[in-house]
Amino acid sequence: MQVNIKIAGFEGPLDLLLHLIKQMEVDIYDIPMVEITEQYLLYVHTMQELKLDVASEYLVMAATLLAIKSQMLLPQYEEAVDEDVFEYEEDPREELIAKLIEYRKYKEAADELKAHEQERELMFTKPPIDLSEYASEVSEKSALQITIYDMLGAYHKLLRRNRLKKPLQTKVTRQEISIEIRMNEITSLLREKNSWTNFFDLFPYPDKEHIVTTFLAMLELLKRNEIFIQQQTNFDEIWVRSIKE
Repeated sequence: MQVNIKIAGFEGPLDLLLHLIKQMEVDIYDIPMVEITEQYLLYVHTMQELKLDVASEYLVMAATLLAIKSQMLLPQYEEAVDEDVFEYEEDPREELIAKLIEYRKYKEAADELKAHEQERELMFTKPPIDLSEYASEVSEKSALQITIYDMLGAYHKLLRRNRLKKPLQTKVTRQEISIEIRMNEITSLLREKNSWTNFFDLFPYPDKEHIVTTFLAMLELLKRNEIFIQQQTNFDEIWVRSIKE
């Protein structure tokens, strides 16, 4: 199955690193390179497995993380120096940390400007009108806090669940299904239920091809603004709902 989809939710390798630092709840000034490199490579591998358009900058950052990790794992030999001379040993993470702090500064500034833009969009000069019929839709949209990285995390969790439930032997085979058909099936199911549906309930079959097709179909529906994706708290269950026409 050859499918290439580029998702606009990715903002670059620094954005992914900040997401991992926040998710792992570690100090940005003391990044654990072994763990952060392992998680970063896991996300990049998942993007490649799903045939998403992975830019070269992600691969460059992966090489940089591996180089820093290797440098920090090397044994440190102390050289004899004069007692009055202070020898400063450079931390191989310094340049990466500086870039992350600088990126976070601009990201926070961009978020603040976006908030001002959204606040300004709420200002009208026309007389007040009754907007009660749109209240539920606005509240649902404002509750969305999920990112593409949370979706990838849910995909990892789904694969782990299926590996635990997978039988030792199976002869069941399914006919290959296109992303467009799977999108229509998901939309019909969500509209028929007309309520929030658990993310994992949309993957009824354990075979990997069906899982990947369903996941890509959900990303495309999210990109077309045809479904809601919501998560109450970090690491909580992900819920999906159709957006009514």
